[in-house]
Amino acid sequence: MTSRNLSLKSVLLAAVATLALVGLRPALAQGSVLEADAGAALKHLYATSPSAKALSETAVGVLVFPSVTRLGFIVGAQGGDGVLYQKGKVAGHYNTGALSVGLQAGIQSYGYALFFMTKEDLSYLKNTKGWSIGAGPTVVIADAGAAKDVSTLTGQKGVYGFIFDQKGLMAGMALTGQKITKLKH
Repeated sequence: MTSRNLSLKSVLLAAVATLALVGLRPALAQGSVLEADAGAALKHLYATSPSAKALSETAVGVLVFPSVTRLGFIVGAQGGDGVLYQKGKVAGHYNTGALSVGLQAGIQSYGYALFFMTKEDLSYLKNTKGWSIGAGPTVVIADAGAAKDVSTLTGQKGVYGFIFDQKGLMAGMALTGQKITKLKH
């Protein structure tokens, strides 16, 4: 098999994967099911990460994506839907997605939550037509070591991210480059 055929197959696989993720969106975006999944994911995160629980008590908003699916072979795609909570109540539904190119192969699912510590950062999310992580407010990813003690999360300002429930096989994990867009119901 030539490298041209391999590249063509990779592009076709990524296109099919992207269409599959887009095709899943309407089912995932059903309000009550999505809200139940997001609530359960947050409950699990708070039970396993005292830092996440502590940040939730002072955060002005928490955006949780209970399940993001990532798949790829050279070219990859990922996506999922989430819920924004303010003062413990649902304040909106959002979608996250990204495309990538590089040495990658596999399929993975994971969840993540973003804790907005200032009104300005939350306003940025709510007032942009699509927020690309890596542009706009700075997101600090709390890894397992730093997340054990909330005092290691510097300053209590900005946006803190927690990745949880990783399943599957895919090398590397980053939120940079993901675009978050408000869903219209």
